Amino acid sequence: MSKKRKWDDDYVRYWFTCTTEVDGTQRPQCVLCNSVFSNADLRPSKLSDHFNRQHGGVAGHDLNSLKHMPIPSDQSETLKAFGVSSHEDTLLQASYQFAYLCAKEKNPHTIAEKLVKPCALEIAQIVLGPDAQKKLQQVPLSDDVIHSRIDEMSQDILQQVLEDIKASPLKVGIQLAETTDMDDCSQLMAFVRYIKKREIIEEFLFCEPLQLTMKGIDVFNLFRDFFLKHKMALDVCGSVCTDGASSMLGENSEFVAHVKKEVPHIVITHCLLNPHALVIKTLPTKLRDALFTVVRVINFIKGRAPNHRLFQAFFEEIGIEYSVLLFHTEMRWLSRGQILAHIFEMYEEINQFLHHQSSNLVDVFENKDFKIHLAYLADLFKHLNELSASMQRTGMNTVSAREKLSAFVRKFPFWQKRIEKRNFTNFPFLEEIIVSDNEGVFIAAEITLHLQQLSNFFHGYFSVGDLEEASKWILDPFLFNLDFVDDGYLMKNDLAELRASGQILMEFETMKLEDFWCVQFTVFPNLAKTALEILTPFATTYLCELGFSSLLHFKTKSRSCFNLSDDIRVAISKKVPRFSDIIEQKLQLQQKSL
Repeated sequence: MSKKRKWDDDYVRYWFTCTTEVDGTQRPQCVLCNSVFSNADLRPSKLSDHFNRQHGGVAGHDLNSLKHMPIPSDQSETLKAFGVSSHEDTLLQASYQFAYLCAKEKNPHTIAEKLVKPCALEIAQIVLGPDAQKKLQQVPLSDDVIHSRIDEMSQDILQQVLEDIKASPLKVGIQLAETTDMDDCSQLMAFVRYIKKREIIEEFLFCEPLQLTMKGIDVFNLFRDFFLKHKMALDVCGSVCTDGASSMLGENSEFVAHVKKEVPHIVITHCLLNPHALVIKTLPTKLRDALFTVVRVINFIKGRAPNHRLFQAFFEEIGIEYSVLLFHTEMRWLSRGQILAHIFEMYEEINQFLHHQSSNLVDVFENKDFKIHLAYLADLFKHLNELSASMQRTGMNTVSAREKLSAFVRKFPFWQKRIEKRNFTNFPFLEEIIVSDNEGVFIAAEITLHLQQLSNFFHGYFSVGDLEEASKWILDPFLFNLDFVDDGYLMKNDLAELRASGQILMEFETMKLEDFWCVQFTVFPNLAKTALEILTPFATTYLCELGFSSLLHFKTKSRSCFNLSDDIRVAISKKVPRFSDIIEQKLQLQQKSL
């Protein structure tokens, strides 16, 4: 890393002042045109070159004489650093606004000085004239400037979130997941859910790299250090929802053990968006072999460039819609369901292509049993996709998610009874190809056994419908039977009083469940606290998955060394930077540097 240059007061003789960034880096800024240069330009030769070429001036002023030098009449506001007129506030505002949009659109920092500003200058000259172009030229939009602006906005957004967390009346919920970016760097991402005023807020918390190993202790240390760095105790967290390898973030992992040691009463939940992985564990041998055959077929087509090109040409020739197959991936929820449906719908065409290429997969692919198993898997994973999609939204809590899971599992007995009677209505792909009773008998026994095993696994793994009967007043305090509540329950009187209010009933009927209980915090604090402690924990890591999708835009081959923590926070956070406070703080730093 190159050595940082330091500001010298003698540099004011070239009409420059010093701007100091949040990280302490000093950058020269021209008083006449407000251009901000990099730290590497903080030397007399560079400053005098700009002064002579751009402004044609003669150096030799000191700070006192500079304060009294006449300034062009179009600079109407006060330059706080020197006591002379300037429109620096508006230039800074424009610079920050552009940097904000640049981060929101996930664009590289260089797009400003390489594309946007040159285009804007040309448009200004053509449409508005040279005077407007001259003013626009003064807006600082260099690569380094955009980077520093985004860093400052990120810190302001983080400060807002931390202030909200500290002010939350209840412990916060954390959503935590890990992924590996294109540079083989493991990234740990976290979101937070907390209560602010009359609503539950979900916000981005951090995205930090795991530097060396990716063990549970490494995740815990990074997680704990974030809170220590910002002077918050770890027990501010009331729940943590994780997703990932069992050794790293699983319910019995080293990470969970360390968290529970620090915060004994914390609630640990596992993401409910992964029923597909559970289904794979319960697949009988024949169904598992059929799934692996599908993967081998896709790899044969997509894994070899010539085959892929021939496959596309073949489908264009026969006019089929699906010209490109999706890769099978282990870590994305909808991958298997989409692939299996596509393979089944294109079965005949893929079979022709495999024959054309003389693939050794033809014999297995043409087998009637394989096609029947493929149809069942395509139907089953389609149902799982619909279940997962219903839980892929913001605001999903553990109660709502488990209700959906419970409803899904309760369908299994009905499916089993229909299957036993050779009724395949719930499996349309399978129903389409079953043409004889022998085929129906053959597959019905396998499906019935698999659905029974799947039901048992769901109940054990996801604790389906585990909300206690005495706590179901949280879902509907007005229809709940108070007889289920013990007479010694201290909040029974509050429940009776709440049920007697017509106004509160109207609020319950018109508001989301979480918002309703947030509103009751001032009237029935004990009831609201009990309800929100159950509704606040995350049920899924859906927000982290959305964040990982944004990660793909930031970490590319051309930006592989890029530290994305600040950019991704500005890009996906719902908070808006407090521009006026940031600009005021920057101007104060400029004054102090003098």
